[in-house]
Amino acid sequence: MSNACELVDIGVNLTHRRFDRDRDAVIDRAIDAGVTTMILTGVDTNESRSALDLAGRRPGQLWATAGVHPHHARDWNAETGSEIRELAVDPRVVAIGETGLDFNRDFSPRPVQERVFARQLELAVELQRPVFLHQRDAQDRFLAILRDYRDSLLETVVHCFTGGRAELWSYLDLDLYIGITGWVCDERRGELLRSCVCDIPDDRLLIETDAPYLTPRDLEPKPRDGRNEPAFLPHILRRLAQLRGCHAQQLANTATAAARRFFRIGPGKNEL
Repeated sequence: MSNACELVDIGVNLTHRRFDRDRDAVIDRAIDAGVTTMILTGVDTNESRSALDLAGRRPGQLWATAGVHPHHARDWNAETGSEIRELAVDPRVVAIGETGLDFNRDFSPRPVQERVFARQLELAVELQRPVFLHQRDAQDRFLAILRDYRDSLLETVVHCFTGGRAELWSYLDLDLYIGITGWVCDERRGELLRSCVCDIPDDRLLIETDAPYLTPRDLEPKPRDGRNEPAFLPHILRRLAQLRGCHAQQLANTATAAARRFFRIGPGKNEL
């Protein structure tokens, strides 16, 4: 694939400590690979603030989200909502999240996760911001809470979707966007996802690395430290295009257009 179309990585954990030694080089490699726009994921108040600070160093290339991941929901207190609101009004913050439910690891009690999820959806409605969602092993409760707010929400994406057709269509029925990662490249765990990626409409498909996690298993050569990078997004794109039976450049065009529409960012623009 040529770099004629500038790709958008909608989910990069670039404030993660695994990038501390070479963060600027990682960004430069991504840009050289055609990934010229990266959305930095906020998972708690500290990381959301760090993502915003980092985005300020690379205007027009890096943007941030602000939110509290369900793993950290237990840390939510009276000040957290105010802090996330303060961050979210900055024009460099383009979505509320990462928020949602994770009943797989239960790092936070489930009732607490649900309450914090609802608080962040309320904030997204209040501020009229897109939402960046996480769901794992919590489909029924996730949908029940989301449906209460969906009519008042702007664009909403289920990040790192790994499910099958029934789960996918429950999201598409709510007019959600779907984020696809290197999970689709995993021959062991990705079969269910691969079976339904053709069902995702072009205008609802977004691509992401979720770096430093989810390094594509079929990537060659493999990174020595196993760390995923946004520079690997074109590899995910090519595999996804192959599965969907389309040209990689065509998919790049539609995915990039969808991402820019979702986050309300334009090519080469430093402002919303």
